[in-house]
Amino acid sequence: MKKRLGLVYGGKSAEHEVSLSTARAVTQALDLNKYEVLPIYITLQGEWLKGQPLEGPVTEIDTLRLKKEGVSQPDHIEEFLKGDMPDVILPLLHGTNGEDGTVQGLFEVLNIPYAGNGVLASSAGMDKVVMKQLFAQAGLAQVEYIHFIRNAWQEDASALLDQAEQKLSYPMFVKPANLGSSVGISKADDRNELQLAIELALRFDRKIIIEQGIQAREIEMAVLGNDHPEVSVAGEIRPVAEFYDYEAKYQDQSTELSIPAEISDPTARHMKDMAFRAFKVLDCSGLVRADFFVTQDDEVLINEVNTLPGFTPTSMFPLLWQKSGLAYPDLIDRLIELAFERHAEKQKLHYTMD
Repeated sequence: MKKRLGLVYGGKSAEHEVSLSTARAVTQALDLNKYEVLPIYITLQGEWLKGQPLEGPVTEIDTLRLKKEGVSQPDHIEEFLKGDMPDVILPLLHGTNGEDGTVQGLFEVLNIPYAGNGVLASSAGMDKVVMKQLFAQAGLAQVEYIHFIRNAWQEDASALLDQAEQKLSYPMFVKPANLGSSVGISKADDRNELQLAIELALRFDRKIIIEQGIQAREIEMAVLGNDHPEVSVAGEIRPVAEFYDYEAKYQDQSTELSIPAEISDPTARHMKDMAFRAFKVLDCSGLVRADFFVTQDDEVLINEVNTLPGFTPTSMFPLLWQKSGLAYPDLIDRLIELAFERHAEKQKLHYTMD
């Protein structure tokens, strides 16, 4: 019997278009003899729109932009899904309201199995400051950084610029604390660029993080599993641009990916251990991409983890698993299996003392 699989994609996020690309790729890999695929589109305005089960793979992204036909933002999701309640949800949402724990909390309340990370891991993984604080507690090496909120900047911008220059040195990287896909990230080589970078980042989030720039290779590993996760081979990113920004990731196609990365066995083992520890300290489940810096002296620093990484066939996470022996369609199947596994584990909990 087919499993009814709800694909939730789009979202009220700066990464809406990335989500649509992911959704199209997933429909092309799913076995429609195994799954009845129900598209659930969240518009940029936050409306939830439900389509008919897919009859075949989606080839044009615009097909995924479902049209409003008398159904808008539901007062009750149960009513919205009535008659089509999925057996399992595959969230393909990136960014705000998609990978920050909010929609995951909704699925928890509805008691529907869903692929990927839960509420805590999603929210902690989305907030770069909280993530780094947890990594520090776990003893994971990382670059120096400072952070502040918009109100502090408005009250005394000069003092915060002084603080950044006292603790860090140029170049610095300025990022919104709660956003992915390198949206709103800038490199600053002097005080004027730093101020402009902060003002850009504040357009996307109320909390800002400024990190020390270093000369290092950017190397990533993928983690897959629940209580007993596995770690993939390593892959290196070699952007032609100054850094791996949004355009380098999704538009200019010039970034080189080297999989497996040319690193020593001890460095690879160290990175795998750090990826595993990062997965555990955030209480992750399903999938994570762990991003590292590796210096000329083979010092390994964890940059961040992404709890819902890009998921097209040309994205780093699926490519890492492909090179580790797990093809893209099988990877999707495995994530769905892990969703059912985690959900079954939660059903064992008791809510009374009887």
